[in-house]
Amino acid sequence: MQENQMTEEKVEEKKLYGYQENDLQNIFERIENSPANYNLLYQLPTGGGKTVVFSEIVRRYIEKKGKKVLILTHRIELCKQTSNMLKNFGVRNKIINSKVKELSDNNDYMCFVAMVETLNNRLSDEKLNVDNIGLTIIDEAHYNSFTKLFKYVEDSFVLGVTATPLSSNIKLPMNKNYDELIVGNSITSLINKGFLAKANTYTYDVGLGQLQVGINGDYTVKSSEDLYTNMDMQHKLVQAYEEHCKGKKTLIFNNGINTSWYVYQTFKDAGYNNIKHLDNTHSKKERNAILKWFKNSPDAILTSVSILTTGFDEPTVENIVLNRATKSLTLYFQMIGRGSRKLPNKDTFNVIDLGNNLARFGPWDADVDWHLIFKNPDYFLDNMITDEEIESQFKYEMPEEVRKLFINTEEINFDIKKRYNQTVNNGEKSKLVLEESIEQHAKMCVDNAEDVFDARILARELKEDIADRVNTYSKCIINNTKNYKEWLIEDYNRKLRTRINEMFM
Repeated sequence: MQENQMTEEKVEEKKLYGYQENDLQNIFERIENSPANYNLLYQLPTGGGKTVVFSEIVRRYIEKKGKKVLILTHRIELCKQTSNMLKNFGVRNKIINSKVKELSDNNDYMCFVAMVETLNNRLSDEKLNVDNIGLTIIDEAHYNSFTKLFKYVEDSFVLGVTATPLSSNIKLPMNKNYDELIVGNSITSLINKGFLAKANTYTYDVGLGQLQVGINGDYTVKSSEDLYTNMDMQHKLVQAYEEHCKGKKTLIFNNGINTSWYVYQTFKDAGYNNIKHLDNTHSKKERNAILKWFKNSPDAILTSVSILTTGFDEPTVENIVLNRATKSLTLYFQMIGRGSRKLPNKDTFNVIDLGNNLARFGPWDADVDWHLIFKNPDYFLDNMITDEEIESQFKYEMPEEVRKLFINTEEINFDIKKRYNQTVNNGEKSKLVLEESIEQHAKMCVDNAEDVFDARILARELKEDIADRVNTYSKCIINNTKNYKEWLIEDYNRKLRTRINEMFM
């Protein structure tokens, strides 16, 4: 009877790779030799096959121990994917979803897959019980919605699995809920072994001064949308797509629904009709239709909000565009991981970074000391590089299309920092630096224009160059506040227009 409860006909034969089998053996050693209420955390990169590993663990555990297994997820899509994977391993299982009011057939199954919120509600209402649960597996364990269920499974062995053992709640570190961390193969190792594709990352400097950080520790949607919906950022996005992604399947991540719709319309206006938008307001039917289109269209562009960071697997994606900034290391790995699946004709994929994320976290495939992060998450968070430090390394280069407008000017550069140091050493006033910069810009406009009107139009093309010079100057005088820089830029442009007028008199 127990054998029938445990298994059913396998859909396909599943075998573990060497590194997966090694991790499984390490996990089982803990299961065999640790107390029943031991909480173990297992890390393996996205694409490494966490679900495969714990599905085989479930099969062997039920076979050896004869006790039931409970698997918790935070999204319905993950419930279904996990259930199907378990079936592939011959594990008969039941999904506990909103339709399940009580478990009259509780004894017919040895394995249950549940949404955390649904299970919590059923347990709170005493509609379900979790008797004889020997092993509890928590998928995407870095989410903290699972901790509320720990009291119900305190006598079972808990195995949390995640690609990033860093809590989504900075006030609730993972080392408070887990006794130990087992780290699997690194991204670099999986690339070298041929299991993951290699990322080619292209970065574009973006000033993030106007972004605000919310109570969750990440940039707010509103401030992100204010930045990423402006025309300059939209233009930069299309430019990046045309330089590195054109004609290949592309997934764009945004922070905000409005931003994603702006992206959709901007690409449409640029002549790209092979684009669709997806967010969590779409119905299940609409979502399935869009994802089917995305799967079957080689040059498809899909712009979305973070709905596709988990529970979504489309190996044919060739370009990942981070059209947002994030302070979440987990989200950074999740987004890039959507493109890392390896195919016979896909050894690499592109990552376009429009949020200084690479500078903030380092390369996606760089080695990470997960044990250090697990034990000392505050140390990692406190030592994360700031936006100001990142942007201090920016070096402005005038775009080629703008440089052509000033073809009659041989030297367009002006070293603000060098000139500032010279004025200070000479005992001169620092404002002389900006006056000389304005003079050079005015001459550039006049030398490349037929009249004052043309010159003033050319001055508008210097917007980014002016902002860069003012930003450098404000750092030199140690007054780098947002309001002061904005005032300096306004004053600079006003004086530039005045000087252009004077030169044509």
